[in-house]
Amino acid sequence: MSQKEDFVAAMQKSYSTSLPSIHLGSGILNGEIVTDARVAIPLRMMNRHGLIAGATGSGKTRTLQVLAEQLSDAGVPVFMSDIKGDLSGLAQPGTTNARLEERAAALGIPFEPKSFPIELYSLSGKLGAQMRATILEFGPALLSKILDLNDTQEGVLSILFKYADDKQLPMVDLNDLKKVLAYLSEGAGAAEIKADYGRITTSTAGTILRKIVALEQQGVESIFGEKSFDIDDLIAKEDGRGVISLLNVSDVQDKPALFSTFMLSLLAELYATLPEAGDLDKPKLVFFLDEAHLLFKDAPKAFMEQIEKVIRLIRSKGVGIFFCTQMAQDIPDSVLSQLGNRVQHVLRAFTPKDAEGLKQTVKTYPRSDFYQIDEILTTLGIGQALITVLNEKGIPTEVAATHLVPPRSVMGPLTTADYETHVRKSDLYSKYKDPIDPESAYEILTRRMEETARTEEKAEAEKVAAKAAPRANARQEKGMFEEALSSPLAKQVGRELVRGVFGMLFGKSVSTRSRKKSGGLFGF
Repeated sequence: MSQKEDFVAAMQKSYSTSLPSIHLGSGILNGEIVTDARVAIPLRMMNRHGLIAGATGSGKTRTLQVLAEQLSDAGVPVFMSDIKGDLSGLAQPGTTNARLEERAAALGIPFEPKSFPIELYSLSGKLGAQMRATILEFGPALLSKILDLNDTQEGVLSILFKYADDKQLPMVDLNDLKKVLAYLSEGAGAAEIKADYGRITTSTAGTILRKIVALEQQGVESIFGEKSFDIDDLIAKEDGRGVISLLNVSDVQDKPALFSTFMLSLLAELYATLPEAGDLDKPKLVFFLDEAHLLFKDAPKAFMEQIEKVIRLIRSKGVGIFFCTQMAQDIPDSVLSQLGNRVQHVLRAFTPKDAEGLKQTVKTYPRSDFYQIDEILTTLGIGQALITVLNEKGIPTEVAATHLVPPRSVMGPLTTADYETHVRKSDLYSKYKDPIDPESAYEILTRRMEETARTEEKAEAEKVAAKAAPRANARQEKGMFEEALSSPLAKQVGRELVRGVFGMLFGKSVSTRSRKKSGGLFGF
């Protein structure tokens, strides 16, 4: 048997399945596309998570597009970020040309242009339906990542969340967060939390406040608030096909930590909301995290623990996650070890760092009888990738250098007019367009502080009045006493007392006065 026949036999044994699957392409051997060496991922394995990696310009975005198209056809909803805004072309059928027809023919499939149902979202609300989350939904770990807080500051933020939860103070937007921070660091709540939660220093509170204000000045405060995004809107179908939800982040590309963390918050919400599903024939939703390295850059321990927990457990909720980045080393080992499906585009080895990265990547692949892994990884063309996935039994497949299936929709953005039309006609755009301002921590604490201030003013006024009251009574009693002394009767009594005293002193009897008084008015 020739090497080619061995290759075909090995590929068919490893990748063939009777279950519904995603057709990725056909294997390449010695530079030849071997049509019969079909490479596919069983749908039921798409919730075992995956990695799509490769150098800039290697075709990662088109791989995302191919996967999204076929998942949609299979009735599986998809969510992904659109970094450059050029995935909106999924809404329109592609245009055939000689190059696409040649690629399809080499894979033994027809090229059939097709459009797909999409929803357009935006963090600013300018490029699609507004995506929002409340401060409480974000939680302290994710919010600390966005604000770039250190461990001490994150600890203080955790205190704010704990206090708000204990005291039933809904923190909806950044104004709520600032109010709780001020109340607990300098306001009436400072003494209240000292025993139970610990003291918040003014310097730490000031640093956190400056970080919040800096975020507001970037013009992205609209992502915090109500109406909060409903996770059920991601799990939508249209005419039996899964809806492809695109978060257009082209207007916040310079804030990568913001949109990557926001997407992780959606994953956390999915994990908390969806019921246990077990092993399904196909996932409920597949989530693609583009520019995934941004999630892990300088990530604190608590943040990493939350990611690892979500990745490990969300599979049982029927959700698959694919991380998209340039190098496999961008993903921590604790996360990478949980990714069963790998699509690796070409790697460059132009620098010593690149060469080291290539060496590390090679070590993560099983031995192949058909390839020198380090050589094939640096010689792949655009639209080609080195693939190993889990077969229907959960066993890793043979490593296959694969010529990938071309997208059937437009490989680029919609025109501005078509984009605007698509956004405006969306029911979800109308649903989330206008923000809601419910009663939350800001209003509750403002009212509480006003009531406290009124109570203190009243108490102070009563205290002042109480101090003034005795002095007024003394003056009143003194005036009555002086008036009594100045009366004729008082003067007469006074004279009699004086005479009596002098009489005792000089030996004169009081009866003398009595006798004189009985003699007449003047006593003569």
